[in-house]
Amino acid sequence: MKILMRPVDMISYTTKDGAVYPVKFRISDDRDENRVIRIDRVVSRREEKLAGNRMLVFTVKSVINGTECLYEMKYELSTCKWFLYKI
Repeated sequence: MKILMRPVDMISYTTKDGAVYPVKFRISDDRDENRVIRIDRVVSRREEKLAGNRMLVFTVKSVINGTECLYEMKYELSTCKWFLYKI
């Protein structure tokens, strides 16, 4: 897996218990073209600290260009920002 740590625009939902789940995200590529990727399945969810910042790490699966891809998304709790971490 390649580490990217690129910020993305995310649509997510929060349960009444306060758990956050990603639904789909938009990312800009090198040619400034936006691409929307729908998250088909959340495989795992865990919490970690990166440089003192609490982050939620989601391992998710999506079908991209007809191929099922496994990748990681990170949600920074202090700033409420989403990142595409590994693909």
